[in-house]
Amino acid sequence: MRALLVALLMATVSPSHGATPEAVFNVKDNGATGRKSDDARPAIQKALDAAGVAGGTVYLPPGEYTSGTLHLRSHVRLLIDSGATLYASLDGKAFDKAALLYGEGVDNITIEGRGTVDGQASYIWQDNGNFDDALIRENMLLAAALAKTQGKPLMRAFPAGFGKETMYPHLVLLLRCKDVRIAGLSFVRSRSWTINPYACERLTIDGVYVHSSLKEAVWADGIDPDGCKDVHISNSTIETGDDAIVLWSSNIYGPALPCENITVTNCRLSSASSALKFCDGNMNCIRHVTVDNTVIRDSNRGIAFMLYEGGYVSDVVLSNLTVECRRHDWFWWGDGDPFHFEIKRRSEVDGQPHPDQPPAGSIRNVLIRNVVAHGQGTSMIHGHPDSWLDGVSLENIKLFVSNDPESPLQKTVDAIEVRWARNFKLKDVEVVWDKPSSAKWQSALRVDDAQDLELDEFRGRPAAAGAPAVAFTNVDRATVRNSNALPGTDLFLDIAGATSRAIRLVGNDLGAAKTPYRIGAGAKEATVVQ
Repeated sequence: MRALLVALLMATVSPSHGATPEAVFNVKDNGATGRKSDDARPAIQKALDAAGVAGGTVYLPPGEYTSGTLHLRSHVRLLIDSGATLYASLDGKAFDKAALLYGEGVDNITIEGRGTVDGQASYIWQDNGNFDDALIRENMLLAAALAKTQGKPLMRAFPAGFGKETMYPHLVLLLRCKDVRIAGLSFVRSRSWTINPYACERLTIDGVYVHSSLKEAVWADGIDPDGCKDVHISNSTIETGDDAIVLWSSNIYGPALPCENITVTNCRLSSASSALKFCDGNMNCIRHVTVDNTVIRDSNRGIAFMLYEGGYVSDVVLSNLTVECRRHDWFWWGDGDPFHFEIKRRSEVDGQPHPDQPPAGSIRNVLIRNVVAHGQGTSMIHGHPDSWLDGVSLENIKLFVSNDPESPLQKTVDAIEVRWARNFKLKDVEVVWDKPSSAKWQSALRVDDAQDLELDEFRGRPAAAGAPAVAFTNVDRATVRNSNALPGTDLFLDIAGATSRAIRLVGNDLGAAKTPYRIGAGAKEATVVQ
């Protein structure tokens, strides 16, 4: 029977035309029992080392295998079969690297199959105590105030062993590897970022399922390429407590390198934090990225561009997306917001001195188009006073905004808020105020501190009587074209600020508005050109 199995397996990997078949190393032939309680690490590593001599396939047949760090070898295919589960050991001493599957400087490797890689993460709920995270401090203060009025502690999830445990392994950690394929497997319950490649080239991730608890799996990201080149993620479902896909350019494992030539297509993402994030830890650059034909569901934040370390993001196209966001628990990043752009210096985030911090980073040449989005929070699109967004466009976007009356974190005022931006374009964008509603809601679009703005085919009404549908403050040179005032609009456009000028109104249908536009506080009468 075993001979037949090996023959069938070799047939799947053998080259055609009579070439020499690839060697197969069954871990059970090397001492693995397939029982979860046994340590499978020596047997699997023995097979990996043997296959690494001349190349081959290391085969995990159906069974349960528990292991610490496994060191991958060049020219080796790790095949985890259907019915096989590779568990990360719960003994921190079993790991000599912070990962279950670890590769450094290896080439031409494959990790695939229809089996499962399981990190066995578990979580505890306890009082937040003095634990402070500057990135969620606003939420923490709101939630703490509510807990105090209820006479309850402020509870949140932490990884089991928090404060004592020092090893929270990734499921896959690859450093400086080339020609990597990860396909078909399920990666579940990771105790840290699930798949984390650094400085890798020609990496393909296809048809994987990544899962961690959306309720409590803090720090368990999905896929985090850092300083990688030519990365293709496709046909995958990624649902994680922390961010689902995060693009990095950091110095965690070495010098901060460009993260570039990235494609994501035909995926479904869910996250209690950000579904897709251009990471705040970007110290160099993230560039030449496309994301297409992707569904985002049940996420605290849909698409996030966050820069805190002086890097830049450029040449990005996000297209053909559906986005559905809602507020999750207070200790997750996000506000049920479909889009989020934010440039800050690190000291502006945590309030601490950083003497050697770089200037504010930059975001330029970003196109988001063909999106239907549902959310509860303001889509905040902010540059920085010292580094304005440049060349950002939103085209063919339908944005629905609703409310969660039960949430103590309700902060939404305007549907879209743009600030510190030049050469900014909104074309064929529609804002729909959905049910349930909020008494705090005001304008469909607010733009402050912008230059060379183009608003074309915009549709949206104010959510409150007396509020404008569109509010401009200190907008220098803007064209509002082919836009419609919707029924129920008292005022379509309010223009304020001493630096507002050269606002052109061309071909609009504002007949449904009681007042098409108003020159507000600080603006001059000659501001509008028709």
